[in-house]
Amino acid sequence: MLETVEEIENAIVLLPKNQLLKFRTWYENFNADSWDKQIESDINKGSLDSLANSAIAEHLAGKSKKI
Repeated sequence: MLETVEEIENAIVLLPKNQLLKFRTWYENFNADSWDKQIESDINKGSLDSLANSAIAEHLAGKSKKI
């Protein structure tokens, strides 16, 4: 089993092109799912409330613009 980042990097370098593509797809999904779980956790803990409240206040004060 690969136990260090360096071992994993070396193994990735040796992958055939089709396996590298498969790995990239898997990792992109894994990374996106991890990010989504972190954001959901932060929302549930209220960690983002101050940012949301600040953004709403700025919008209500006319400091936002359409994009």
